[in-house]
Amino acid sequence: MSYRSEIIRIGSLSMGGDLPVRIQSMTNTSTLDTGASVSQCIRIIEAGGELVRLTAQGVSEAENLVNIKREIRKAGFETPLCADIHFNPAAAEVAARIVEKVRINPGNYADRRASFIRQDLSAGEYRAELERIRDRLLPLIRICREYGTAVRIGVNHGSLSDRIMTRYGNTPEGMAVSAVEFLEIFTGEGFRNLVVSMKSSDTRVMVEANRILVRMMADHDMHFPVHLGITEAGEGEDGRIISATGSGTLLAEGIGDTLRVSLSEAPEREIPVAREIIRAVAGPAGRVQRPSPALPFRSAGEHYLPQVFTERDGRYTDEQGKPYTGNVLAVAADGLAALDGEQSFDTLLNPHFNEDNVESLAIDAAALLGRFFIARHPSGLCITNSGAVRGEALRRLAFSVLQATEARITRTRYISCPTCGRTRFNLEEAVRRVKEATSHLTGMKIAVMGCVVNGPGEMAGADYGYVGAAEGKVHIYRGTEAVMKNVPEEEALAKLLELIESDQARR
Repeated sequence: MSYRSEIIRIGSLSMGGDLPVRIQSMTNTSTLDTGASVSQCIRIIEAGGELVRLTAQGVSEAENLVNIKREIRKAGFETPLCADIHFNPAAAEVAARIVEKVRINPGNYADRRASFIRQDLSAGEYRAELERIRDRLLPLIRICREYGTAVRIGVNHGSLSDRIMTRYGNTPEGMAVSAVEFLEIFTGEGFRNLVVSMKSSDTRVMVEANRILVRMMADHDMHFPVHLGITEAGEGEDGRIISATGSGTLLAEGIGDTLRVSLSEAPEREIPVAREIIRAVAGPAGRVQRPSPALPFRSAGEHYLPQVFTERDGRYTDEQGKPYTGNVLAVAADGLAALDGEQSFDTLLNPHFNEDNVESLAIDAAALLGRFFIARHPSGLCITNSGAVRGEALRRLAFSVLQATEARITRTRYISCPTCGRTRFNLEEAVRRVKEATSHLTGMKIAVMGCVVNGPGEMAGADYGYVGAAEGKVHIYRGTEAVMKNVPEEEALAKLLELIESDQARR
């Protein structure tokens, strides 16, 4: 379905409708450190960020937003600020009087932290829970109306409430229901200055959740702007590719009004990546004018193992050197959007790019190809480029696109969050060390997380997790279970390896 949101204002910024997709990022400094936060906000803004988010985990951090905002305005910047809230309505109510936007998480704003324990409720009990949530939201709604503050209803696959997970599971449908419940409370009070998001570290879950969301919003006569992003994309080329596959898929379908690329790197480095994703899919206008149809997902029960092919003189060979005799769909990169599901099923997809820059090629290819492999359509991929990037680099890129869409896992997948003010250690360094220590493993998912806000839920799809706890302490997870808690950071990597080796020895 084609989706066009209504236009809303966030301070000096308008978004939605036919306006360009807006780009944003988030600080990783302590919000109590005014100088560091201001400096980083300015770096994000100067890189092209149109909205900057800061964590406000407590009332003290929320109160200090007034100092950060004052210094940014004194420096001559009018870029709107957003407070990121988890678990703490009091902090949200303080922040809403200061910044232009507040992000709240339906999974933990009025509900306790998810315990992954079933919470079976009768229809009456479920309605009573929604009424309780409404009562908890009313003070925030009144403040936001008075101060003209926008609100993002930000749902994460990693932090749905037990109430939602019991009824819907940790599913795309549950994510969308969680958001719409909150949207109905806000709109029921006449408040419509809203943005909504469905985020996951799994590209298919993220795509499916957003598709369900826009259908549900249309059914409720809602058309709010949609914020896009992969929750824990990681870093380096892999982080760029996974972000581009998920966000590019939805942008091509006309879904998405604002974008954040969540890399485990300095936040200002996210901005050019987001800009390139938008350019690849939407062109210089920054908004897709003719949305592509959503490609239906291949049945989950069907066998699917796409191959990476090489081409020479018009002949294609697979990974074992065998010639390919099936259907080949050779298409220029700018023609990929025109392909429909019937064309792309069970065919060798051979897109032609003309790019000299390795990073730009990786982002463009992922943004344009992701939707086909998330839907599990083509039988194989052969990337061709007439620019400077050639040979083995193109084969590696093809495998990376398949890995990012989870169409085919050929090496260990690392899930790592972007750093923020909640991060308990040097996340970039932790990711590097975990990768080095586990690079010999294949077909595994390892999560490296800065804190426990999304960690346990996002790790529902990971085999192991390395999660920041108290200062200098790490929790080691197997799936969603913390099997070792408060391990000193200097010992944590060895403990993670011991756990993996022990589990493998028992298999």
